[in-house]
Amino acid sequence: MKLIETNKLQKIYLLGENEVRALDDVSVNISPGEFVAIMGPSGSGKSTFMNVVGCLDEPTSGHYLLDGIDVSKMERDELAQIRNKKIGFVFQGFNLLSRTSALENVEVPLLYNNTPPKERREKARLALKALGMEDREDHQPNQLSGGQQQRVAIARALVNDAPLLLADEPTGNLDTKTGVEIMELFVRLNEENKITIVLVTHDRDIAKFSKRTISFLDGQVISDEATAR
Repeated sequence: MKLIETNKLQKIYLLGENEVRALDDVSVNISPGEFVAIMGPSGSGKSTFMNVVGCLDEPTSGHYLLDGIDVSKMERDELAQIRNKKIGFVFQGFNLLSRTSALENVEVPLLYNNTPPKERREKARLALKALGMEDREDHQPNQLSGGQQQRVAIARALVNDAPLLLADEPTGNLDTKTGVEIMELFVRLNEENKITIVLVTHDRDIAKFSKRTISFLDGQVISDEATAR
């Protein structure tokens, strides 16, 4: 079974009398355990595709199956439950809660599925330890470097044991050296933990860490091939 399966996805926006096809008949399959980079210039449709795959937006038409479940026409509450159980998100801006410790930030997804406090704390600690951040669990975001903040964000994305990690320009706010460290971490998570990763980037050097690159232009997939390393 494919983890991600899209069939003729369309996302159409109306701007006055003009019709903008952000996604135009996009059919993509991604298997469990893949590491896929999504590339394309601004306005190509890559971010719209990520939003649909992440159940943050609904397609105008077409079908999207996530782990065998057709989520194309689900209601908002159903989509929220799917996101919490199936998807971890990592963003360019980290999106950590200020004045909240690293440990408490990682616990947030577990609050939404009523995980008991003791178990919640244990799982969050294990997630931070897996990212090498066990000695920073009491630190607030403003006490952490950019790379450390992103590690906390990745721990938060992984704490629910979701099978899919979506990363939107995760190195965009990091210096080159730290960005490489974060990408090497993604590679390790993919190879050792078998986590499926879909990463949006405009940077070919970042895309080279993936195993497969899908390129978008004008809302369509123009290439889908093994990443040239």
